[in-house]
Amino acid sequence: MIELAALSLPGIRHGFFTRVGGVSAGVYASLNCGFGAKDEAARVSENRARAMKLLRLSPSALATAKQVHGAETVVVEKPWPEDLAPRADALVTNRPGIALGILTADCAPILLADSEARIIGAAHAGWRGALQGVIEAVVAAMEDLGASAPRICAAIGPCIANTSYEVGPEFPAPFLAQDLANAAFFARGARAGHFLFDLPGYTEKRLKALGLKRVELSGADTAAEAARFFSYRRACLKGEPGHGLGLSAIALAP
Repeated sequence: MIELAALSLPGIRHGFFTRVGGVSAGVYASLNCGFGAKDEAARVSENRARAMKLLRLSPSALATAKQVHGAETVVVEKPWPEDLAPRADALVTNRPGIALGILTADCAPILLADSEARIIGAAHAGWRGALQGVIEAVVAAMEDLGASAPRICAAIGPCIANTSYEVGPEFPAPFLAQDLANAAFFARGARAGHFLFDLPGYTEKRLKALGLKRVELSGADTAAEAARFFSYRRACLKGEPGHGLGLSAIALAP
C-alpha cells in the first residue's frame, strides 16, 4: 500500500494498493480488486477485505462504482452491494467509516480530502474522463457538501506515465481544441506521427487550476512496473487474456 504525504492528514485514511498481497492467480495475481474481470468472485472479495484491513476498516466499508470513463459523481451515504453499484467515475462523502474506492489499470486514481470540513472524494481519471471534466466534477461535489477548494489536498496515484503511453496522430486534437497549451502534454513518439501523452501531468494541471491547497503525484508507472501494478496496456502488448484492477481508497476515520 502506497501512502502519499498530501493525504497524511488528521482523520484521513488512504492507500494506493499495489498488486501484491492478495490471493488471486495467473494474470490476476495477486491483489485484484475488480469484480469485472474473469477472476473468481470469492478471491476478489478476499482481496478487498485485505485492503480494508490495512485501512483498519471492515470489508463492508468499501464503496466502488461501475466506472464508465465519464464525469458522473455520486454522493455516498452508505456502501452498496456490488450488483447495485451506480455508473459513475467519482465518489464523495462526509460520512465516517466509508471507504471510497477507485479501480484502475493505467488510468489515474485521484484521492482528495478537506480534512477541516471532513469531506473526501475519489475520482477515476482516464484520458476521456479527465477531458470531460471528472476532476472538476468531484471537487464541485465536495464543495456542495461544504468543502473549500483552497483547503482540499489531492494525490494522484500510480498510473501510466508518458514514456509508456504512445498515442496515435488523432489523439491530441480534442485536447488542443480545449486549450492549445495542452500541447505541453504531448511529446514526439518513436513512430512517425505518434505522440507520448502525459496523463499524470494533465490531471495535475487540472487539479492545480482549481486552486487546491496541495497536489501530489506518486510518480509510479503502472505499465512499466509489472511486479507492482496491473496494466491494461501492458496486457494488450503482451497478448495476455486479461488483467486485474488495482484499488485506491480513502476514508474518514470512524
